[in-house]
Amino acid sequence: MKIKSIVHHLFRILKRKYYVSKYRLKHVHSTCYLGGKSKISYDLHADAYSYIGPGCIIYPNVHIGAYSMIANNVSIIGDDHFYKKSGIPIIFSGRETIKKTIIGKDCWIGAHSIIMTGVRIGDGTIVAAGSVVTKDIPEFCIYGGVPARKIKNRFESSEETEKHRKFLNIPVEKIDKSIINYTSCLRSE
Repeated sequence: MKIKSIVHHLFRILKRKYYVSKYRLKHVHSTCYLGGKSKISYDLHADAYSYIGPGCIIYPNVHIGAYSMIANNVSIIGDDHFYKKSGIPIIFSGRETIKKTIIGKDCWIGAHSIIMTGVRIGDGTIVAAGSVVTKDIPEFCIYGGVPARKIKNRFESSEETEKHRKFLNIPVEKIDKSIINYTSCLRSE
């Protein structure tokens, strides 16, 4: 069982290095994991322990915070064509500069969601699978639908929210490694 775990860990490291090299990613933390083939802009910024699933499309100027998970087939796209030029077809109107998209720390973006460029998703937010996010989302909420609307708060009480906010402000280098070891043990069971 221990050997299987070591082999799995080494495979993940090699797979990560392959995708980082393939997509020429220079701004991803060494613990960021890429789950498979995607279309990712080389200027992606991804912080510690973030995850990007297979089949994603990520436009330029995107920042993903620590501990955030982007499920499979998520697209961070759009909002870049000029369409208000009268007398000129959109295809010939050119493109705007792509706006910065920020996905906060400890976010979970569900499978097949679409995030429009220029959107800011607050820390600790969950976006339900298949949602379309067209506007900024505040922190510690659960959003879903087309267009995405608030479903509920992530935590039941303000004390729980504040406890989680304090955790997210601890530098990654100083977090209790038992959290990481605990989750690793869960995966190997």
